[in-house]
Amino acid sequence: MHRRHLLIAALAAPAILRTHAARALEPVDVELILAVDVSRSVDAEEQEMQFNGYAAAFRDRRLVEAMERGPVGSIACTLFTWSDWNIQEHLVPWMKLEGPDSAERFARAIDAAPRRTHLYTSISGAMDFAGRLFGEGFEGTRRVVDISGDGINNSGREVGLAREDLLNQGIVVNGLAVLDRTPPPPGLGAMQPLDDYYRERVIGGPGAFLMVADGFESFEQAVRRKIIREVAAAPPPGPLVERANA
Repeated sequence: MHRRHLLIAALAAPAILRTHAARALEPVDVELILAVDVSRSVDAEEQEMQFNGYAAAFRDRRLVEAMERGPVGSIACTLFTWSDWNIQEHLVPWMKLEGPDSAERFARAIDAAPRRTHLYTSISGAMDFAGRLFGEGFEGTRRVVDISGDGINNSGREVGLAREDLLNQGIVVNGLAVLDRTPPPPGLGAMQPLDDYYRERVIGGPGAFLMVADGFESFEQAVRRKIIREVAAAPPPGPLVERANA
């Protein structure tokens, strides 16, 4: 009889473990991944503008109010930097944000994150990395990847394939394209404007949109507006492309 009870317990264990794992995922209104470009085209001053802009966004009362108005009243957010196809640094772990105190903790984590610069620009590598981060403790009604950068994909696989993989998982991809005011070096030839590139090849999914920053001086304004729109419970209808100017 004792052996029978052990056998029943052993057979039931996988189901119990699955139930426990399912309960471990805490519901939130949105799981938001912030993917930040640190390729060599982003110098130290510009990188600092990016980090300061993200931190300031989470100290904005309007963003906190947007979070609090959701059906659940909270979001989960994380941040990583990216450059080469195989270089992504997960700098700020997943955090539950449900008010000004937790938003301030997230902002302080961004303030304290290390600043490092690498070489290439692999948007596809950032997409692949982001896709593997979901489901770590939270379950959002929406899942959003927010990619900011100042250049086109030049490392790793074709960006359209990486985007397709995310869209097939029901993940929305938004973009923040930072326009470089410096003229391209002679001999490079005509290149597709970055805002057109992001609109056509990067963003995708229901309600996806692109924010365009006119230089890094406009980054803080752009990222505030962008994240407020992303965390809104029912994102209001808005333009496919928004623009921010310093």
